[in-house]
Amino acid sequence: MKYLFVSILLIASLIETQAQGQKSSEKVVITSGKGPTKAYVNDRGELTVDVSLKDASKFNNRGYVRYSDFGARGNGKSDDINAIAATHAYANQQALMVKADEEATYYIGGRQRTAIIMTNTDFGKAAFIIDDTDVENREAAIFMVSSGMQAFHLEGISGLKRNQAKINVPLPASCLITVTNDQVRRYIRFGLNQNNGSAQTDIFVVDKDGQVDMDAPIIWDFDQITEITALPIDEKQLSISGGRFTTMANWAESKYNYYSRNIAIRRSNVVVDGLEHRITGEGDHGAPYRGFIDIRDCAYVKVSNTVFTGHKMYNTIGSAGKPVSMGTYDLSINRALNIAVEHCTQTNDIDDRTYWGVMASNYSKNLLYDYCTLSRFDAHMGVANATIRNSTLGHMGINAIGSGTLTVENSTVRGRNLINLRSDYGSTWQGTFIIRNCVFVPSGGKQASASLIGGSNSGQHDFGYTCYMPESIVIENLHIDDSNHPEGYQGPAIFADFNPQLTNTDYQEHFPYIRSREVILRNVRTESGKALRISDNPYMFEEVNIITK
Repeated sequence: MKYLFVSILLIASLIETQAQGQKSSEKVVITSGKGPTKAYVNDRGELTVDVSLKDASKFNNRGYVRYSDFGARGNGKSDDINAIAATHAYANQQALMVKADEEATYYIGGRQRTAIIMTNTDFGKAAFIIDDTDVENREAAIFMVSSGMQAFHLEGISGLKRNQAKINVPLPASCLITVTNDQVRRYIRFGLNQNNGSAQTDIFVVDKDGQVDMDAPIIWDFDQITEITALPIDEKQLSISGGRFTTMANWAESKYNYYSRNIAIRRSNVVVDGLEHRITGEGDHGAPYRGFIDIRDCAYVKVSNTVFTGHKMYNTIGSAGKPVSMGTYDLSINRALNIAVEHCTQTNDIDDRTYWGVMASNYSKNLLYDYCTLSRFDAHMGVANATIRNSTLGHMGINAIGSGTLTVENSTVRGRNLINLRSDYGSTWQGTFIIRNCVFVPSGGKQASASLIGGSNSGQHDFGYTCYMPESIVIENLHIDDSNHPEGYQGPAIFADFNPQLTNTDYQEHFPYIRSREVILRNVRTESGKALRISDNPYMFEEVNIITK
């Protein structure tokens, strides 16, 4: 009995001590005693968790906790978010796994509460209903996958160079480095959503010796640094598995007020597997979504065997004062490195233009789609190195700007172009395209004049950087299904007409657009039987070397 009493005291002490040092986006007060285990909101509005000594011993002995242990009803009607957040808070403190109750349906209403996930979590076959019809804070995540590590300011670095291989500062472990120069503006957007650009930002991984991961290289020269931080990378992998999530869509005004009632991943070395997300209740208006899985400020994340849903497209008035369709996403990747999306699909037709493309990314590096059937691959404000393989892309196809190597292989693309270089960011790619063993179905089989590389750049807008076409484009074993073409069709073009005004030497580009050096073609076949040609604007591309092997 003496040893049992000491053991219970140690458990109680551990709970209290860890509660004092708890770090999360919301304070959770955890206490222990002889009373029953329960979660509630105290008079100060804090989520409070009382854990009985008996339950504390039981939970630690079995190695996991369930939502029902902390009062979740799981009946699809009672709001269970407090119990869910309490479960994770206790699990984080005690380093316990979280398991959802089998066959439960958890209703999550509109109150502001984020469950912080810092341990392995198995949602299993449980269902989660997220009601967005009336919310306190549209920007508050439902779950946040968080690190126990803390970022710190780096000293001794006054500048960086593009493709620099090493930084000469001591580090405690491999770190995610984020650097900013707010005196330089990049990505000065053109068009209906025009803006004044963003501060020059970069993010990269270094090991404890300062060696940079060159699959995700430094892409800018930093002559000046206004902020630089390092976040140690968690060495232990965290797993999130299962779960059938349904969002009851918001009915807010159709404006750029993004909803983020989602699973936010803010920790490196995470695997998400077997999750499903669906959407109900979309009407004739609504605000856009940031992404149900929202990956940001982290590295080495894999999303596999996951089902997404494209969001209904709504229109608003853009910054240029004209109507514009709002981007709305189910998968968002921002300032993230070495991200793999594997064996993923979506519930709605990838060719249905009623729904916006499922994915968007910004400031990211080394992205992978493998064995995916999704409506879109997108890189807004740059990707450095990306690979799409064994996949099918729907009506929004492949949209990208960036640098490094973009590889597309063993895939089918059903967009307007095989690859579209985003014109709102200058249609720039400083590097190489490699396309192998692919099928291109222009506009998903609708009547179309095919062009492989799409984009637009007038040479009159300052995007905050020099704009490039890929220096080298290699296309091997490509089948173009251009059977449904308009009358007078002359055959597929390698390049779209990027600038219809540029037809002779009289046209002056104030911000020169650097053309491709070469296009290497090997075994390109067309369903129409018509030969591949360079462009509707051959003058613009007359100096591009076309090599047929």
